[in-house]
Amino acid sequence: MADDITAADLTFGEKARIAGLVARMAKRGAAGPKVDISDLQRRVERIEDQARRRKHGK
Repeated sequence: MADDITAADLTFGEKARIAGLVARMAKRGAAGPKVDISDLQRRVERIEDQARRRKHGK
């Protein structure tokens, strides 16, 4: 798909922020299946959207 971004489209800072958020998701996930991680997922999506806008010049 043309809207997909790759790791090359992310800056080092964005990659580091996403890695930290994924680690936090894993930590919460270890607490049990009923723990809500949607707030962290939204933060990752915002970072990806920012990279997507930069890639397409918008």
